[in-house]
Amino acid sequence: MGLFKSMALWFDSGVTTEPVPKEEFWKIEWTRILPMIFMHVAVIGVIWVGWSPIAVGVAVGMYFIRMFAITGIYHRYFSHRAFKTSRFMQFLFALLGASAVQRGPLWWAAHHRHHHRHSDDPEDVHSPHQHGFWWSHIGWITTRGAFPTDYKVIPDLVKYKELRFLDRADLLIPVLLAVGMFLFGVILNAIWPALGTGGFQMLVWGFFISTVCLLHGTCTINSLAHLIGRRRYQTTDKSRNSFLLALITLGEGWHNNHHMYPGVTRQGFYWWEIDITYYILRTMSIFGLVWDLRPPPRIAFEPQPAGVATPTPIETPTIELPSRAQPNPVA
Repeated sequence: MGLFKSMALWFDSGVTTEPVPKEEFWKIEWTRILPMIFMHVAVIGVIWVGWSPIAVGVAVGMYFIRMFAITGIYHRYFSHRAFKTSRFMQFLFALLGASAVQRGPLWWAAHHRHHHRHSDDPEDVHSPHQHGFWWSHIGWITTRGAFPTDYKVIPDLVKYKELRFLDRADLLIPVLLAVGMFLFGVILNAIWPALGTGGFQMLVWGFFISTVCLLHGTCTINSLAHLIGRRRYQTTDKSRNSFLLALITLGEGWHNNHHMYPGVTRQGFYWWEIDITYYILRTMSIFGLVWDLRPPPRIAFEPQPAGVATPTPIETPTIELPSRAQPNPVA
């Protein structure tokens, strides 16, 4: 792609609808990923801005709030429609999800639905068993073929023009959040200087550090959740359950449960399987913000027979991807 066209896609990811040629599908789009590279480099700024309890506290809070935005909203709502809500709340959910800096809701849902169709087979773009750990963890996001949003996979979502806008302008909310963090630090320094923070410190901790940690925390489900942990269900893929990953991702670590029953709201099926995302959604349902939370079927709690089980099907179209020739491709 041309330099200026690639840069234009920073601001409008739908500026081009040209299909990606198969021979270029796995090439790294260096210009396109410069914002992600900058975000990682900006973390080094902590050397100059230092730290304060308030800045670290905001970073931790932003991590968990936006992790819920990914797990409860982008994943369980937009990708799997595991519960229902109003159109207004759907838009507010999408705004919160967009603040996580993991592209728009339609892009996220389309790629995740494809993952469930092809989990751990050659067409799964982030399978550690097919493409290696680092490629499954972060490499696949950088490729030219991974950037487009295939609307055919998300017919239930693409009809909402506000979601299409957020999907195309996927940098808008993150930029506004970064500016807001900087101004928040400036205001705190002006009215409460004893806190020892400021604009740049709050920007580094509240936005850059929390966002980078959030990205890699989310990506552990693509990579580690298919490598470590236990398998309650002998699904057709290599998904596993991990208590540690469940803590990091507010419940997504019960990945084997999820791949067996992807359409249910709850992923921790037993009381000891901590699923903070589900607890939050259950609380929201009490206040009528969401409803019709899908429970696991009764058979999920019965002894599992030997052999490979068939996961609950997902009623979404299939995307066909070209196969990747090399395990570690370069542009």
